[in-house]
This record gives sequence, structure tokens and C-alpha cells, in this order.
Amino acid sequence: MVIAAVRTQEDFEKAVKSDVRIIFDLAPDIANISERIEKAHSFGKNLFVHIDLASGIGRDKSGIEFLKKLGLDGIISTKASMIKLVKDAGLKAVQRFFIIDSKSVSATVEGIKSSKADMIEIMPGIVVRVIERLKSEIDVPIIAGGLIETAEDVKSAETSGAFAVSTGKKDLWN
Repeated sequence: MVIAAVRTQEDFEKAVKSDVRIIFDLAPDIANISERIEKAHSFGKNLFVHIDLASGIGRDKSGIEFLKKLGLDGIISTKASMIKLVKDAGLKAVQRFFIIDSKSVSATVEGIKSSKADMIEIMPGIVVRVIERLKSEIDVPIIAGGLIETAEDVKSAETSGAFAVSTGKKDLWN
């Protein structure tokens, strides 16, 4: 499965018309979030916003409740405290981890055990051996994101156990 990772309105418009089922909004803005949620749903897509990168939306319980009332499907964050708020609100939570060395792999395992996220996204997504290791240690769907540029990258991540990949490469959305 491929997840569209969008930053611009142009990319969002392409994503809703593509074959993807999930869109990650990496530049959410209070000025357009309601419209994006409605449009994504009208095309049968699930929309997740990266709350850490949001403009005009509080990174707190009130901000999460606001997004829930709008009908948002889920939230992405690197912060365990934010994941807890998201889960408490009844939304789907994707926790993003950056894998830079073996210590960060161990920290990811511990982080997911404590945060209880529904899914994790590891970056960069081309770390196949790390996906295999995490898959053997945790029971949470893994999304590979970052530097996914070819169909071979998608296949490699999925073969190693990733549930999905998120990518801004529009030619991989179909």
C-alpha cells in the first residue's frame, strides 16, 4: 500500500484523485483543514494530519478535539505525549520515528511500547533491516516514509514487513 504524503494544495488535489486510500497532510493549516477533510472523504480517502507541522491548530487537547469534530481520521506526531492525547480522543495515531543509528532503533521499540500508537512511521523508509527487526519486536503496523522514490523501494519496504509506505512521489500513488 502507498500513502500519499502531501505538502501543497496541488499535491493534495492529485492525491484525492489517485488510487491511494490514505493521505498524510504534512502541512496542515487551520484555514483549509475542514475543506481538505471533506474533500478527502468525498473521494473515499482517509486523511491524517501531522500535528507537529500544523499552522494555526493547537498542539494540545483542544486542538485534537477540534480536529476530531471536523471528522479527521487520524494524527501523526513524533511526540509520545501527543500520541496519548490523540488516542484519548479516540482518533487513530501514527507516531513517527527517525532511525539514525542502533540506539534509535532501541528507543523506537521502547517508545512504541509506551505510546500505544496505532501505527508507526519510520524514517527514512529505506531502512529495510530495521523494518524487519522492529516487526519481530513489536506488534504495530509499520509505515516506511522518507526517501521512497521508486517502485523497488516500495516493494522492498513491503517485503521486509512494512504495512505501507508514505511518499511524496506522485508517480507511485497509482
